[in-house]
Amino acid sequence: MSTNKVILDVTDRIVERSAGPRGTYLRRMEQAASNGPARAHLSCSGQAHAYAGAGPDQQALAEGGAGNLGIVTAYNDMLSAHQPFERYPQLIRDAVRAAGGTAQVAGGVPAMCDGVTQGEAGMELSLFSRDVIALAAGVALSHNTFDAAVFLGVCDKIVPGLVIAAQSFGHIPAVFLPAGPMTSGLPNDEKAKVRQKFAAGEVGRDALMAAEMAAYHGPGTCTFYGTANTNQMLMEFMGLHLPGSSFVNPNTDLRDALTAEGGRRALALSALGNDFTPVYKVLDEKAFVNGIVGLMATGGSTNLLIHLIAMARAGGIVLDWRDFSEISAVVPLIARVYPNGLADVNHFHAAGGLGYAIGTLLDAGLLHPDTYTVAGQGLEHYTREPKLIDGALSWQDGSKETLNDKILRPASDPFQPTGGLSRLSGSLGTAVMKVSAVAAEHQVVEAPVRVFHDQEEAKAAFKAGELTGDVIVVVRFQGPKANGMPELHSLTPMLAVLQGRGQKVALVTDGRMSGASGKVPAAIHVSPEALDGGAISKLRDGDVLRVDAVSGALEILTEGVLERDPVVADLSANQYGTGRDLFSVFRRTVGAAAAGASIFEGV
Repeated sequence: MSTNKVILDVTDRIVERSAGPRGTYLRRMEQAASNGPARAHLSCSGQAHAYAGAGPDQQALAEGGAGNLGIVTAYNDMLSAHQPFERYPQLIRDAVRAAGGTAQVAGGVPAMCDGVTQGEAGMELSLFSRDVIALAAGVALSHNTFDAAVFLGVCDKIVPGLVIAAQSFGHIPAVFLPAGPMTSGLPNDEKAKVRQKFAAGEVGRDALMAAEMAAYHGPGTCTFYGTANTNQMLMEFMGLHLPGSSFVNPNTDLRDALTAEGGRRALALSALGNDFTPVYKVLDEKAFVNGIVGLMATGGSTNLLIHLIAMARAGGIVLDWRDFSEISAVVPLIARVYPNGLADVNHFHAAGGLGYAIGTLLDAGLLHPDTYTVAGQGLEHYTREPKLIDGALSWQDGSKETLNDKILRPASDPFQPTGGLSRLSGSLGTAVMKVSAVAAEHQVVEAPVRVFHDQEEAKAAFKAGELTGDVIVVVRFQGPKANGMPELHSLTPMLAVLQGRGQKVALVTDGRMSGASGKVPAAIHVSPEALDGGAISKLRDGDVLRVDAVSGALEILTEGVLERDPVVADLSANQYGTGRDLFSVFRRTVGAAAAGASIFEGV
């Protein structure tokens, strides 16, 4: 089938808009690639320093005839999703050595867990950690001794930060290797019910702790479809993972085989291999459009509306929220994974997974089929799934039919005709909403507001019984310049309780929610943010708003609001403690959410 006209038109608009910075980026990358493998330009002393700790690979590195991979790892054993990476460098070294190459751990990058920091001061560093990760990965690769890079990362800010860095070194290939999801534990909907009961005071902390430990119980990514698993989806749609590798569980024979093959593939993609494919060829305008299609079709995390813009700008590609909105209007929602349904990502994978999803979207003409990928040219590679047969890794055709139509459906018979995310705009500014989990009867809310300057104020008002009747909870001064734009997911149980009582309720904020955003409508990333004097800074208790995900409206209905002076908040408490004092330069220089909330200016 020919590619959908809207997909083509949006892509053409992105190409035209990006012509200047993209052209500059490509010229830089082509020049860097033409210089050849970087090790040859180092002094003998510099090379000796680089190879001194390489053990059995030292001589091969000194001779310089084989490809050398730089491994950039986000390993730590505090994050369940990253703990499996402890074994990866040795698996990669062994596989690459057997193939005639070498591999070295170039460096590590920080990796924090948003689940641990939800509702805590550390969450105010979360978004900024993405750019720190990019900087750290840049330092790791700056030794300029590598012919290709292998990136080990999974969670919320880690993959976007690594992609930004990979584009800075876009003249060499990059393969991203995931760790896979933990096996299924306590169902996510059961966990959510216990959280709501705790918020309402119906159960104690012992019951809450037992439920959380039963849900998050072992190595691997959390099994709901949050930002971490959305990242993994994107890496397949955009061609940076090996096909079908995203949702294979950790510490299995198939997972290990895919890790080893990832190292070998990176070697083959280098200028010293037989299939040279640098990052700048993979991550073009079509790849980013394919990523947006995947985001909409699967109901992925709202965080990627920020991250994709920042990732694209690192390669000279300029995206805006209009691109997302127009793609969402023609891309059907084909997956139901918690919080958009009862299934987790293991169930999604068993139902046909990303191979089936990509196949049905290709058949519907909603993806660019001709992109470069680490598996070869053509997205058709990603309709196949890996198998380990008699100890040998191979790819076979994936299922052409969904194996569970309550989880995964064909594009011709979707759960809903449009995507899982909506752009809102109006007199309050612009915002986004994850609508895939919000019931139709809750997608339009018109109500008076209660205004808070942090989430703890909102929780206190809830506990005091003040949030009665229909209400739109406004939490402002949560934008990137104010305090790093923390996720406000800890408000979800409280808001769900109000909704369960029959109240019409919504959240409006210049902060973020997470990929776990659920059944309560949340207009997030409001821009301009309050600290910039946006209209959200002029609201008072009792003003009436209309939050309309159906028409895409975000309107102030009370007259005279825009004529008021903006409120000035005391943000001194956000400036220190838990490392926040170290990030003052980020708060001063960060861009708007609509531009990726990054400290980097792009090309």
